[in-house]
Amino acid sequence: MSTRNRLLFFLTGWLIVLMPFLFWWNTWFGRQLSDKQLGEYLQDEKHPRHIQHALVQIGERMTRHDTSVTEWYPQVVRLASYPVEEVRNTDAWVMGQDTSGAGFHDGLLKMLADPSLIVRGNAALSLVRFGDATGRPQVLELLQPATISAPESGIVTDTSAVGTAIRQGGIVAKLQEGGQIKELRSPISGRLRTLSADTGQTLAAGSAIATIDPGTEQVWEALRALYLVGQPEDLAAVQPYERELPDIPDHVRKQAIETEKAIRERNAR
Repeated sequence: MSTRNRLLFFLTGWLIVLMPFLFWWNTWFGRQLSDKQLGEYLQDEKHPRHIQHALVQIGERMTRHDTSVTEWYPQVVRLASYPVEEVRNTDAWVMGQDTSGAGFHDGLLKMLADPSLIVRGNAALSLVRFGDATGRPQVLELLQPATISAPESGIVTDTSAVGTAIRQGGIVAKLQEGGQIKELRSPISGRLRTLSADTGQTLAAGSAIATIDPGTEQVWEALRALYLVGQPEDLAAVQPYERELPDIPDHVRKQAIETEKAIRERNAR
């Protein structure tokens, strides 16, 4: 092998290793940002993940009671209406980390009407930290399966399999209308519980296609919130998670039992 070819070979191998590292480095929210970078990332409208990265860093510094992050609180409040769902979702979590933050409480109350189920849920969970149970209906919503419906009429061209683990934004089914394919995505992370449409079937707009059972973390956080603000009428949503079933982790089952106990004791006072 000539020297030139050896150099090209080693350069190619180096790039194969470097490119995944650079991608990971630029998308990993654990990478620490300087104060200058935080300010720049919060304003980076072209890269929503930069905004999300900055929010995560601010939230983590809040949990360490770092008061220097208060200079960015107005930006945190502003981002509650940002057009990208992932940013609003992170923002709802961040505002729950400091109950003294100016504008946080009002911002979270407005987010209860967000079009995203997960954003509404995270806002409701954060409001519980403020001692505010206004978002209790949204917390209960987190315990329910999510229904995927056809936004328009069309032919089902592909579906995931029942039992498949689905991440938030993951494709559940594909619908063809004319010459266009519409991807139907899950609003939550969880597991595909049911499919009510087969490949090749023609559906009318609004027809249900699938239901997604909520993921473990989502259920656990909702149960923890209801431990503090739940009411007797919420028990019907809590009790299914008390069952000893393979798909219900032990820590979730124990939390459901403790949540029911707390609700009953609160009602008996």
